[in-house]
Amino acid sequence: MRNISLILKQFSRSVLLVAGLAVCGFNANAQTDAAKGEALFKAKCTACHKIDTRMTGPALGPQLTQETDDAYLTKWIQNNQALIAAKNPKALKIYNEFNQAGMTVFAELSDADVGNIITYVRTEWKTMQEERAKAPAGGAAAAEQGPSSLVVWGLIGVIVIALIVILVLNKVIGTLERLLLNRQGVSLIEEETAEEAETKAARAAVFKKLIKNKKLVFFVVLCLTIAFGSWNWVTMWNTNVHQGYQPEQPIKYSHELHAGAMKIECQYCHVAAFKGKNASIPSLNICMNCHKSVKTESPEIHKIYDALGYDPNTAKYDSTKAKPIQWVRVHNLPDLAYFNHSQHVKVGGIKCQTCHGQIQEMKEVYQYSPLTMKWCIQCHKRTQVNSKGNAYYDSILAAHEKFKKGEKVTAALLGGIECAKCHY
Repeated sequence: MRNISLILKQFSRSVLLVAGLAVCGFNANAQTDAAKGEALFKAKCTACHKIDTRMTGPALGPQLTQETDDAYLTKWIQNNQALIAAKNPKALKIYNEFNQAGMTVFAELSDADVGNIITYVRTEWKTMQEERAKAPAGGAAAAEQGPSSLVVWGLIGVIVIALIVILVLNKVIGTLERLLLNRQGVSLIEEETAEEAETKAARAAVFKKLIKNKKLVFFVVLCLTIAFGSWNWVTMWNTNVHQGYQPEQPIKYSHELHAGAMKIECQYCHVAAFKGKNASIPSLNICMNCHKSVKTESPEIHKIYDALGYDPNTAKYDSTKAKPIQWVRVHNLPDLAYFNHSQHVKVGGIKCQTCHGQIQEMKEVYQYSPLTMKWCIQCHKRTQVNSKGNAYYDSILAAHEKFKKGEKVTAALLGGIECAKCHY
């Protein structure tokens, strides 16, 4: 009995110990709140971090899953500079890995706040992993594939053969009908020949009568001449006029999103429109100002990365992998025409939409205006010049005053030494 009581006592102690540890673990988990962590993550972390993709900082999902020392993570988030100054090996490793770019110090976050963020990131990362595991491999690719070319050509072949068979059968049936009528004594050929001869004679008589009518012949010739002349005039007038031209570009860029929804100014990308002859194609580095951290998962953005030789995982450029993007020009003036963007945008104060249409509503850019000589001249006739406060027109007025006084006026005063006067 004594042995049994000792065994029961030891067993009860073990049960109590396990229960106590379970309660402690439950309390530790209960102390962190993934919902609160999500709100803090979006407010504090999303500028530099994503859970599954590297941005300015590392992808936090795999990073926080591999690093299980929450005490160290709390110290790093609250004051990473102190850990780096203390020569902490883990801190120095990640500091050097990201080119010694210092992380923002979040001293205002309490230990509980940091715990909530860590819990949210780990929970979200685990959910992402489970969803990826459930997704069927190659399912999306299989759904996008249409019927194979072999099936398509096979169907076309069957249709062509069926048409040939139908034509042959119709021919055979017609021949059999003629033979049957001949055996019955019906001369179908003679009857058809007589009817055809009578019809041809009637048509010939009508045709001769019409030809002899000189007024009718003159009217027909006149109509044909006018129709051919109009067609010829319209064709020549529209030669090299590409209004509505909308080529497919190598990267799908939406002006509706950037200039419309995001309200980005045209000159942010087309910097030369305000100070040069050409509006210029935006540099890909302008795209990278935003897309180092925005929509990094998009296949279209990865085309920019590939063109620049940029690796989003290491945030480094490899010039040996860089290659230019073959943009397709939309607006193309003939060589004999000179057009200066800065003259119209800066001096004339003309909005981009005047020539390019409602560009902020275009998903894909197309040529809105005809860009013909007539179109330009009509615009110049109806556009009123505002000379107030304009340095260019001030110089013209000053020249006019000198003309009135009989003073010397040089070509330089009228802009004769500007580069664009000769070099364009």
